[in-house]
Amino acid sequence: MFDGTDDRRDRDRDRGQVGIGTLIVFIAMVLVAAIAAGVLINTAGFLQSSAEQSGEQASEQVTNRLVETSTTGNVTDDGKIDFVNMTVRLAPGSNDVNLNDTTIQWVSNDGSTQLVSDRLEGAASDSAGKFNWSALRDGPDDDSSISDDETLNDPVDRAIIEFNMNKSENENLNKLDPGDNVEVQIDTRSGGQTTVTLVVPDSLSNKDSVEL
Repeated sequence: MFDGTDDRRDRDRDRGQVGIGTLIVFIAMVLVAAIAAGVLINTAGFLQSSAEQSGEQASEQVTNRLVETSTTGNVTDDGKIDFVNMTVRLAPGSNDVNLNDTTIQWVSNDGSTQLVSDRLEGAASDSAGKFNWSALRDGPDDDSSISDDETLNDPVDRAIIEFNMNKSENENLNKLDPGDNVEVQIDTRSGGQTTVTLVVPDSLSNKDSVEL
C-alpha cells in the first residue's frame, strides 16, 4: 500500500539540497563582497595618499617661491645696462628657499639663457650662464646668516640677485639697450615659480642707475 512516505522523503531531500545550495551561494556572495570591500578600502587609501601628496606638491609650487621687491640697473658710459641687481624675499607662507638651488631663466630679445648660482661649483653646463647673490638683510632670530647657510628662512630676509653681462660665463647675456624688455623666471627647488618683467627706460642719458 502506498502511503506517500517515500515521496515526502524525496521532497525533504530536494529542499535540503536547495537549502545547501542557497547557503553556498550566500557564503560565496559574502566572500566576494568582503574581497570587494577590501579592494575598495585599499584603493580609497591609495587615492587619499596620492591626493594628499599632490596637494602638498601643488601647495609648495605656489608658496615656496621668491618675490621681487625692487630691481635696479647700472648704466654704462655708452648708455647701456650692463649690471642688474634684483632684491628678493620669501613669498608669504613660503618655506625656506636655498638660493644655490634656484635656477633662473633670462629671456630677452636676443634669446633665452639658463642661469645657475655662481657659488654652485660644477653645476653649470657650458651652455648655462651664472648669477651671483649677496645677503642684504637677515632675520634677527636666525641662528646663522644667509651667507652662511645660503637660505632665506625668515620673512624679513632679503637677498640681492646679481646679473652681470660683463662676465665671460654670461656670453649669452647681452647688455640692455633703452626700451628693452627682459622676462626673468625664477624657479626654486620645490618648483615654485616667479616671473618678473624688467623694462629699461627709453632714455638712459645722464643716469648712473635706473629702476627696472
